[in-house]
Amino acid sequence: MIIVLMLTGGEALEDYAERRAKRELTALLEHKPMKARVLRGKKRVDVKASLVEVGDKIVVLPGEVVPVDGEIIDGVSSIDESSITGESLPVEKTKGETVLSGSLNMDGTLTLRAINDAAHSQYQQIIKLVQTASNSQAPFVRLADQYSIPFTIVAFMIAGAAWFVSGDPVRFLEVIVVATPCPLLLGAPIALISGMSRSARHGIIVKTGSALEKLAQVQTVAFDKTGTLTIGQPAVDNVKTYGKTTKAYALSVASALETGSSHVLAQAVVTAATRAKAPAKKAKLVKEQSGHGVSGKIDGKTALLGRADYLAAQGVKLPQKLASKQTTSYLAVGGTLIAAISFTDEIRTGSKPMLSRLQQLGIRNTLMVTGDNQPTAQVIGKKLGISQVIANCLPGDKIRAVEAVQQRPVAFVGDGVNDAPVLTAADVGIALGARGSTAASESADVVVMLDDITKVSTSVAVAKRTFFIAKQSILIGIFISIGLMAVFSTGRFKASTGALLQEVVDIVVIVNALRAHGPFRGRDTIS
Repeated sequence: MIIVLMLTGGEALEDYAERRAKRELTALLEHKPMKARVLRGKKRVDVKASLVEVGDKIVVLPGEVVPVDGEIIDGVSSIDESSITGESLPVEKTKGETVLSGSLNMDGTLTLRAINDAAHSQYQQIIKLVQTASNSQAPFVRLADQYSIPFTIVAFMIAGAAWFVSGDPVRFLEVIVVATPCPLLLGAPIALISGMSRSARHGIIVKTGSALEKLAQVQTVAFDKTGTLTIGQPAVDNVKTYGKTTKAYALSVASALETGSSHVLAQAVVTAATRAKAPAKKAKLVKEQSGHGVSGKIDGKTALLGRADYLAAQGVKLPQKLASKQTTSYLAVGGTLIAAISFTDEIRTGSKPMLSRLQQLGIRNTLMVTGDNQPTAQVIGKKLGISQVIANCLPGDKIRAVEAVQQRPVAFVGDGVNDAPVLTAADVGIALGARGSTAASESADVVVMLDDITKVSTSVAVAKRTFFIAKQSILIGIFISIGLMAVFSTGRFKASTGALLQEVVDIVVIVNALRAHGPFRGRDTIS
């Protein structure tokens, strides 16, 4: 009865922690689009997003969040879908294409025809996925629970046998006195709390002891790409030049055209030119065509930088096979194509060391599950040595990808609003909380508070060591207790001696469990 009561106390504390974790739904609801600008005749009327009906015409200005899923009927703009799909680079959208609720309109005014009401739009679907995932997780058997019933049965069997053989009921009590439940009640909890404390010293918040136990047993780690393995900002990946053009000249011209532009790709071009120490040039009569490209005069010649169709419309002859399937801007001077500038999402400096460390810890199955396009995702996956890359995923697709993993338990690492459902659905959700969304942090079991991806492997290392020490503490205590039960079943020692020895067992278990709070030694040292 004592064992049962004390173990249920731990369960009550974890239930409290789980109730607090429900706050991620509140965070998602607070950030959902609340208003929409609907066209009523020729007038723009602000209404609640929940009142928008399918077929309504909606105007979305630059810098605004799309309130409901819609089809563009007028306008061209760059759309930031990173919070919904995980696509790291802005997507150029034009007439006839679909934009999702929760995505950000960057630089052009759009008129949309609503294709879903607010309740059935993409952002609301993310909220529903979080609710569904949180209610469908498989039960987890904690370490102490695995040993509690067998230990209790063995204790009563030895005590009962001693009573039966001796015929003395006092013998039963003498055995039970040394049948201390403390290896179960103290060994695992103290080790787990120590491990959670050790994690916190590394900037890692583990919300529950069961989360630490599951993390220690993880066989597969799946990652989001944008903002997780990468920094979430585009960078110039390659400059392919044509003719006698040099890379430095191409970057000089492109940088001159993009200087002063707020477009995210423009900033990447300027940064690349600066890093390459390309000679500075000045552009005149610069004109930007939203969603297409930019033009200007450089050294007396007309320079064009933008999409392939933008240059083609200006009479620039393009090669039949374009330079790359990645996001690419084409550069022409004097009507002649001189370069193709490809962009990628820049990899975090710690991503590769982190993945190598996971392999050292025995985790060899890694996945990248992203909303980004397949070519971009494959480039990143190949550079990092990811086992499997799954691209073009919406939040629901990410959940299905994680559920399909055979090598379990599986941990998912992410940082965005679109990752909240899969963080909840995974056996262990790990959120990068330094720059990530509140919804992601609230949905996760583990939150990395520092802007350091290597803390993911650190969290696994701490969890594995903690789990080993917890299990070791339990087994040490159990074996000592069983030995004492066997000795006391002979009747050679009094119950008072048993009570004293029980305290010795408790101290041994506690001291060993506290090792989980200490620094790693030898092969276990965390880098």
